[in-house]
Order: sequence, then structure tokens, then C-alpha cells
Amino acid sequence: MDDFLEEVYPEITLETDDIIMEISIKKDYSQIKDEDMRKKEFIKDLNDFIKEFEETPESLDFMRYFDD
Repeated sequence: MDDFLEEVYPEITLETDDIIMEISIKKDYSQIKDEDMRKKEFIKDLNDFIKEFEETPESLDFMRYFDD
């Protein structure tokens, strides 16, 4: 089943010194032929995703993980 989902939703792992984030991409970016425009659209969507998460109760719950 996992193989099927990987085919349907491609995944990307983003990693910095502080964060590793695995993301499944549901949007079909193949309709954007220009690579630079495709990248800009993906980055815009990624920023929108982060902003949306920031507004959810889950974001605060997640930060509480670090409480003593």
C-alpha cells in the first residue's frame, strides 16, 4: 500500500540543521511547464502550508511537546 501512495503522492524530505520534514505532494505541478515558475508555485504553496499550520491548535500542541 505504501508503494501505491508513493506513486500517487510524490514525497520530498526537507532537512536543515534543526528540522527534518517529510512532505507528500498532492498537487499536480506538471501543468506548469516552466521549471522556475513550477518552483515558485511550490515554494508559495509550501509557505501557505506553514502559515496555515501556524494558525491551527496543533501547532501550539506541538510546541507544548518541549515544555518541561
